[in-house]
Amino acid sequence: MLTPTEKIWHNGSLIRWQDATIHVLSHVVSYGSSVFEGIRCYSTPSGPAVFRLREHVRRMLDSAKIYRMDNIGYSLEQLADAMLEVVRVNQMEACYIRPIVMRGYGEIGVNGMKNPIDVYIACWSWGKYLGEEALAEGVDVCVSSWSRMAPNTLPALAKAGANYMNSQLMKMEAITNGYSEGIALDVAGYVSEGSGENIFVVRDGKIHTPPLGASVLPGITRDAILTLAREIGIPVVETIIPREMLYIADEVFFSGTAAEITPIRSIDRITIGKGSRGPIAERLQNEFFGVINGTRPDTYHWLSPVNVPAAAK
Repeated sequence: MLTPTEKIWHNGSLIRWQDATIHVLSHVVSYGSSVFEGIRCYSTPSGPAVFRLREHVRRMLDSAKIYRMDNIGYSLEQLADAMLEVVRVNQMEACYIRPIVMRGYGEIGVNGMKNPIDVYIACWSWGKYLGEEALAEGVDVCVSSWSRMAPNTLPALAKAGANYMNSQLMKMEAITNGYSEGIALDVAGYVSEGSGENIFVVRDGKIHTPPLGASVLPGITRDAILTLAREIGIPVVETIIPREMLYIADEVFFSGTAAEITPIRSIDRITIGKGSRGPIAERLQNEFFGVINGTRPDTYHWLSPVNVPAAAK
């Protein structure tokens, strides 16, 4: 269950957590017409800081544009400042931030373009998505019977609420069958992603990850891993990945805002590598968390200090 914080940002104002409600006939309820983000604020040696704030806001605005939500009314900098304000006013040292853009109460039909756009930003404490121990020990997953969306059905580049009905089916199936997570294939039968994570496959010292054309969400953490891997000299290739390559990989791991970098120890009950975190996943974890805990410099300026307005950076 969520642990409420004091305030949520709504259309430019801070309101009480319990007052952040919508009408049951809001367009988003019937039709899933929302776009959103998941962003982590970390407790760093210099105070709370948000990881890749602008990149997340940009992706949310891109998602809104794809779904013709052109009248949000707030710029990237205004939304970034609002997210920092929500963390600051709730006095959070570390938290998860959830901005949502949704079509609200008005007309009740498939066409929601005349409905008002509501913007909410909330934050709360949230631990490791797949469990604290998963970062070191890895998780057991399966290949889902549910495929990712086909091209020209739902736009996979948009982080939209409706898309996550697909993710829910994958996740529920995995949990029901005793796994922590599911991996979806695209409509051509190639590896796509997890229900809420991008995926990386290591073979002979080289990292492979599916391209965006494989119904992949352009993950912000995915991009960070690609950047870090290239910086430290690990070869990376974005390419289609056949399902069977998962089983013979030396390592497989997930990435995402919630999952961070989570190793996979088995897929369909087939042990991956040695059945525990591999050396490349561990090295990338060290680099990734090093930015956050201050053991390596933030050379890419990925952290936005909460106590400094975004517009001042």
